[in-house]
Order: sequence, then C-alpha cells, then structure tokens
Amino acid sequence: MKLENGYADEDDDMCKTIEVASVVVVEQLSPVRAMVDGDELDRDGEELFTPPLNFAMVDNGVFRSGFPDTANFAFLQTLGLRSVIYLCPEPYPEANNEFLKSNGIKLFHFGIEGYKVDRDGENAQEPFVNIPEDTIREALKVVLDVRNHPLLIHCKRGKHRTGCVVGCLRKLQKWCLSSIFDEYQRFAAAKARVSDQRFMELFDIASLKHIPISFSCSKR
Repeated sequence: MKLENGYADEDDDMCKTIEVASVVVVEQLSPVRAMVDGDELDRDGEELFTPPLNFAMVDNGVFRSGFPDTANFAFLQTLGLRSVIYLCPEPYPEANNEFLKSNGIKLFHFGIEGYKVDRDGENAQEPFVNIPEDTIREALKVVLDVRNHPLLIHCKRGKHRTGCVVGCLRKLQKWCLSSIFDEYQRFAAAKARVSDQRFMELFDIASLKHIPISFSCSKR
C-alpha cells in the first residue's frame, strides 16, 4: 500500500442489510447549458454537478465509484472528502493528484491488477490470482478508520475491484451472501464475475472483526 498526499463476535449466519442512498448518473445533461470558467451551468446559471461513473453511497461517510475525471471534481467537492482509495496499479493522473492536493484529500493507493475475460465471460487467467487478499484487507483497514472519512473507493469502472472491497466490507457488516452478491451484480451487471463472488465468499474477516464499525448504518 502506498500513501500519498500527506495524508465482536456474532453468529456467522446472521443476515443483515441496510438501505443506502445512491446517486443516479445522468448520461446526458440538458441541452440548454453554458460553460463558465470550465464549469457547466444550467439555464438558471446554477452549476451542474456530475457524479463519477457508478457513483453510490456505501454507508455513512463511505462512497464508491468508477474513475473520476475533471468533469466530476465539482461534485466530489460537495462530499467534503478526506481520503480516496484508488485500486488500480497505474499512477494517479496529475490532474487528479492536483485536485486532491488542493482539497486536502489523502490518497491511499492499492494497486490491484485487473484481468481480462473471454467472450463467454470466463477468466483468461487463473481465478483469484489477481485479487490479493492481503491488499483487500489493508484497504478495508483504511475504510474502517473513521479518521479517513468521508472516503471514496474507486477503480476504473467501479465494478470488480471496488465491488470486491465493498463486498468484503459487507461480510464484516454481517450481510448474507445473497445480499452481498445482489449489490455486486447491480454495479457489475453483465460484467459480473463468478471469481469475484467466490473471492468474497471465501474472504476471511477474522483478523478484522476486532475493529469497530462505528460509522455504519448497520450496527453489529
């Protein structure tokens, strides 16, 4: 794990779900708009906020999304973020680094390699080889530390790597597997991978159970 920019035991069969707020990403904005200093404005001169791809609230102070670009920066400012967890191996773009620096946001970089699938949706590589359990566990420790909140978790599309981190968080929150998989599939859609779901099913949360989830809507 690379840090950049400065900054309870219960029965395993318990099934717990919570309602969380989500933001629908609008693909096409109103045709009546203007640009002022790089910001999009609506017909009344109000600034338009565009969430990143696959943006949603995970829990109090925790959000998820695909890769934010410059068009999403104004929206991200409204969240008052303290931290970003970035799950791709590539270096963070300069524009994104500048945005974090100017807003006092810490970057936690956990580089997890992606993998390609064939036309039938099966892995082109050995299952699990690109989902490092230790890295997911370290990312979860950042998520569980409320000093890092509000926090955004993102990868490229907000589907697989982000989905695995959120799915493992749900195990800590005592969600049943069917609910964990339902949430994963809502974001991954046609790109859902059996290997991701198997990873979440087998992920061992024992070493994290002692960490309280004080921020959660779902109390353990």
